[in-house]
Amino acid sequence: MSQDDRKRTHVERIVFALHPHQSLFTVPADAVIPVPEGIPPQRAVLAANMETALNALWDGAPGPADRIAVIGGGVVGLLVARLAARLPGAEVTVVDIAPSRAELARALGARFATPAAVPVECDLVFHTSGTAGGLATALRTAGEEATIVELSWYGTGEVAAPLGERFHSRRLRLVSSQVGKVAPSHRPRWSPARRLAAALALLDDIALDGLLTPAIDFADLPARLPALLGRDADARCPLIRYPADT
Repeated sequence: MSQDDRKRTHVERIVFALHPHQSLFTVPADAVIPVPEGIPPQRAVLAANMETALNALWDGAPGPADRIAVIGGGVVGLLVARLAARLPGAEVTVVDIAPSRAELARALGARFATPAAVPVECDLVFHTSGTAGGLATALRTAGEEATIVELSWYGTGEVAAPLGERFHSRRLRLVSSQVGKVAPSHRPRWSPARRLAAALALLDDIALDGLLTPAIDFADLPARLPALLGRDADARCPLIRYPADT
């Protein structure tokens, strides 16, 4: 096949790229991953968050019938819950301060609880809330010698972690998870490109459409951003619609 034939083969293909938001950009062919057939482009925007969730499950290594808590019902937390809930017999609970997120959690196959009613003696806990209070809840719900997988990004801020009380006496294990590297359990065999392709394939799940908001026109973003980034913002992923002539 000639170079021109290869170019024509890829024209009009829908691909996923990790790139800053722009209406038009040029990247090498190996910097994009084709979106699998049957996955709507709108759902494909969840690929980066699904990759984070997949990496977190590799770090936590949950098993069938485990009791699992996910502290924080944002997009990443809900994707973690969805993957974990598909394990046979797993009992997965999303914990969040906003009761409005209960419907989303249940639609993804998980239970829901507020911090005042968290499950106890969990085998594995994922923390995604990005708050010190959420981390304290994660430590409180973990069972004897359980693992807490920390996915929150705190930047340069300092976070108070209650590492007295139950942390040592229960021999809890606090593990960081960060998508910048493939989880150690899979790193010898998996490249980042293979992991991203797997994340895209995992989006073949119509239930995930519940994580998407109606699209916002790019021109309307300046007025809408305060609400999108506010403390009471929707847990779902906002879609952005770029002008058709770009």
